[in-house]
This record gives sequence, structure tokens and C-alpha cells, in this order.
Amino acid sequence: MIKKVLLINGSPNEHGCTDVALLEAAASLNKNGIETEILWLGKQPMQDCIACYQCRQKGKCVFNDQVNEIAARLDEFGGMIVGSPVYYGGPNGRLTSFLDRLFFSADGTKFRGMLAASVVSCRRGGATAAFERLNQYFLMTNMHVVSSQYWNQIHGFIAEEARQDEEGLQTMRTLGANMAYLLKAGEAAENAGITKPEYEEATFTNFIR
Repeated sequence: MIKKVLLINGSPNEHGCTDVALLEAAASLNKNGIETEILWLGKQPMQDCIACYQCRQKGKCVFNDQVNEIAARLDEFGGMIVGSPVYYGGPNGRLTSFLDRLFFSADGTKFRGMLAASVVSCRRGGATAAFERLNQYFLMTNMHVVSSQYWNQIHGFIAEEARQDEEGLQTMRTLGANMAYLLKAGEAAENAGITKPEYEEATFTNFIR
């Protein structure tokens, strides 16, 4: 059975431009037979990682909030799309605090093989820098980053303007279609007996002698 896709809205505005982009991608996934779930992180402050390393002993973050809730459910998802507004050329702090703690405290093996993509919303500039920053979470955890026809960005100051960005909306639909195809391809590969990669134990090297 193909697992569903989690879409994370990191904007403080639940129904703003970022939501427009995520809903377009979700609709495309649904059209292609993939179930979706949208998580809005809300407006409350999000605790950042304090590098206490207690998650290594406890198996979860010491701050019991949405991070632990999603970490406990990672097996439900075959894909993840992360959306953020652009603040000064980067994603917003609430979202990066959430992702820092999620990726550091959760069992990293659960991210392996999951499909992933980031989506950014901006009025004018800074989108590609924010897009690149978000993709780093995926590239360092053996997740497979899904492409589209352009950078996954949508433009507008308010939701009504974002809905007028025809190229941006089309980019989100293409992203959804590509992710749906790859989820189905993954299931077909498993059914055909094609096994997932086996990873070596991670080696950590620093450069202090």
C-alpha cells in the first residue's frame, strides 16, 4: 500500500500564499491517487534545538510538541513537502526550528527512501536561497528529492495574488504529479523484488588534529 504524503505549512498565516502552493500540490497528488495530510505549525513560538543531546538517550526530543508527534508517525508517510514563506532570503524560524529538532531527534532510518520536496513563497526575491536551505534537510538523510519544471516557488504578497501566479501553480501541480509517479514506481519496484539500498554504518570525521 502506498503511504500518504505529509505537507508541512511553516507560515504563521494558515491560509496565506504558502498554503495556496501546498494545496495545489496536494490536489495534484490526490488526483493521482495519493492521500495527503497538511500540518500547519501555527502561530505559537517553536522551541529551537538546544543541543542537549538528551534525544539520544530518550529516543525523542525533550520538548514535547509537534516535533515528537510527527516523529512518532513517520512510518505513515512515503513523502514530505515542506512549505515556507521567504524571510530575508531564507525560510522562517518557526519552520527551521521544527525541522532542526525533527531531523536530529527522530530515528534517522525512518527518513531513508522517503520522497521529499520544499516549496517557498515570496513577494519578489529570495526564493531560490530559501528553497536551497530547506532542501539540505533531505539531501543529508538519504531522502529522494523530487523535481518539478522549475524551482518550487510561488509569488504574491497575499493569497489572492498567489492564486494568479499561473506558472507557480503549474509548478506545484507538476511537483505533485512527479511525486505521485515516484511513489507508485517505488511500490512497483518493491513488488518486483527490487530491494532498497543497504547503508554502511555512518562514519564521522572531523578536521581537528
